[in-house]
Amino acid sequence: MIRKTVSLTALLSLIFLMLTSIILYIIPAGRVAYWADYHLWGLTKTQWGDLHINLGFLFFVTILVHSYYNWKAITTYMKNKAKEFKLFTKEFNIALILTLAFSVGTLYETPPFSSILQLGEDISSRANAFYGEPPYGHAELSSLQTFSNKMELELSQSMKRLNDSGISLENSGQTLKEIADANNVSPNDIYITISPLVERIKTFPKEPPAGLGNRPLIDLCQEYSVSIKTVLSILENNGIEAKETMSIKEVANLAGKDPFTTYELIRSEL
Repeated sequence: MIRKTVSLTALLSLIFLMLTSIILYIIPAGRVAYWADYHLWGLTKTQWGDLHINLGFLFFVTILVHSYYNWKAITTYMKNKAKEFKLFTKEFNIALILTLAFSVGTLYETPPFSSILQLGEDISSRANAFYGEPPYGHAELSSLQTFSNKMELELSQSMKRLNDSGISLENSGQTLKEIADANNVSPNDIYITISPLVERIKTFPKEPPAGLGNRPLIDLCQEYSVSIKTVLSILENNGIEAKETMSIKEVANLAGKDPFTTYELIRSEL
């Protein structure tokens, strides 16, 4: 009974572990998920991550117990035709090569392993664009007062717009997340309410936005109402031939700089 229970538990935990892996592969980045109050099947990104970790632990424990109960069968896989124990059998070598190939290929970002990673980034980037990037990292944890100051918005006007929109708040010291949770909206909804498009910053903010390295130039320009032609001209004047679809990281690599230095170069000349 114990052996069957362990085997079935290992199987079920593996299935659910694969499911959570796929979900974490395709859902938006954490900064976007928190900003947009993202849920999938009623669960937040954090909850999916917690499930993944604990299911992984359950699978690890049960596979160890499963190996204990089936150790005799496992050792038979490591015997040659003469029934002598041999660790590096043909089958073991193939399994080892496959495992090493996936590990080394992933670390060195070589195809097709890099393509798998890139596909995940592309899916995540599209989700990030759909749900909206926060103006800076963990903006949802900023108080309304701090957020308004950073976004160069009048605090009194921000509070008035929230009240006019039926969004209640106790004081300006509440974080955007607290206000959003109390009113069943997302922090991004709060941002949209207090900062109409025409009043948003028309230059890149001093504090680089979250996920800067993977952000395409065109996305940053659209978010902050900056002319992409102006940005490309600035880069060209500095000897950098960039395209609007390039990420800040890709532009930085062309310039031989890091993403933050490249971002500051553009911002300083806008």
